[in-house]
Amino acid sequence: MSDAGYSGGCQCGAVRFHAGKLGRPSICHCRMCQKHFGNFFGALVTADQAHLTWTRGQPTLFRSSAKIHRGFCNKCGTPLTYHHPGGVEIAIGAFDHPQEIEPQVQVNAHMQMPWIKTLFDKRNTEQSLDESSLVSFQHPDHDTAVWPPEDNVN
Repeated sequence: MSDAGYSGGCQCGAVRFHAGKLGRPSICHCRMCQKHFGNFFGALVTADQAHLTWTRGQPTLFRSSAKIHRGFCNKCGTPLTYHHPGGVEIAIGAFDHPQEIEPQVQVNAHMQMPWIKTLFDKRNTEQSLDESSLVSFQHPDHDTAVWPPEDNVN
């Protein structure tokens, strides 16, 4: 992990953060993480709140249980945070360089999908989408002074 810290944010760029110090990266299989991420599990990393700065906007919080709040961008819906009595965790996929944050442990494994261990054994197919025809309005994976660009405001 980088000594300079890590930056990241939501898909539309309305919420950006810088985390100077990270803890343990994990995958959580609980049903609440499955729902929050709209996926088979949630990938999170603990963040030291003293070294976590919201550099643009802030996540909107949803109280998902008596002790838990989950943060997301209220403009694009990107899942961002998991707040619990012991601190905060950030969605690994929201970082600009998520490949640098490899999960070290799985939690709530008793709730994982029964087929999860065979998921990556499935055959691959060729992608039929012409990627050159896509025009992405997604925020780039780095900090920007202004977003969206002035020529891209709808």
